[in-house]
Amino acid sequence: MMRAASIGECMIELSEMPDRLFSRAYGGDTLNTAIYMARLGVEVDYVTALGDDQWSDEMLAGWRAEGVGTELVVRLPGRVPGLYIIQTDPSGERRFHYWRDSAPARQLFTIAETPTVVAALSHYDLIFFSGITLSLYGEAGRTVFFEAIDRARARGARIAFDTNFRPRGWPDRDLARAAFREAFERSDIVLASSEDLTLFGSDADLTGMTRPATELVMKQAEPACRVVAPDGTDRMVAAKPVARVVDTTAAGDSFAAAYLASRLAGASPVAAAEAGHTLAGVVVGYPGAIIPRSAMPDTLSSNDVSGGRDA
Repeated sequence: MMRAASIGECMIELSEMPDRLFSRAYGGDTLNTAIYMARLGVEVDYVTALGDDQWSDEMLAGWRAEGVGTELVVRLPGRVPGLYIIQTDPSGERRFHYWRDSAPARQLFTIAETPTVVAALSHYDLIFFSGITLSLYGEAGRTVFFEAIDRARARGARIAFDTNFRPRGWPDRDLARAAFREAFERSDIVLASSEDLTLFGSDADLTGMTRPATELVMKQAEPACRVVAPDGTDRMVAAKPVARVVDTTAAGDSFAAAYLASRLAGASPVAAAEAGHTLAGVVVGYPGAIIPRSAMPDTLSSNDVSGGRDA
């Protein structure tokens, strides 16, 4: 079975309810993607650093219950995870407020355990990370991170990058642009949104910033994505209308999970995009990042995975 590693940060999530009380959960973009990938049958490990507190214990127990591997989760004594609050407007759009400057995940590539993590990453078939992942580490940490990605690619790993640009995570836009370009140069699959690419200007063209062999999935302002693949595929894949939007949290994360799970299973990029739209369309109908298991769709694409294999 193909093995995937998802790298990033999980935080304590507080969702503000109409009565001004808060509902506590856990979330983070790459963690959300890892959970949905595991639910879709992918063998996936989450790679991060946590504290030695009760909330970190709860996180680990929850991930394991979802089938996400935790062997590459580093525990740092005396530390606690970051925290964020979600506020959702009547249309389902959300705002985030963060307390994460001293979160242990930010040190993952600058601690004594780093060489062990770097060596382990070379043994995965797919490595997934996001723009938020990159924002966690300082320049020294990102240098080590990219060296780890290079080492894994040299051993045959495919690299998938979801742009997920959050301005507050990047006080210096030039650093963000440089880090994203480094990620583009190393990625086999890039999932991006038109909103994220405003980092490079209103007329940014992702096809000009990535390698010719890179598979691109570019989410549009309307509910659709453009898929551009090295085999000559260049198609707009529309999403079906969603009757009820409750919370758009993790819409992109679940799209990425279904897309990557489908590609690992052999589906074509177009079929994988259909699968991404299907899962995201379900996820936005529930509050919070992770929907109940019972709500997971029975099928993700109109095309059978085996029938959508690449030539």
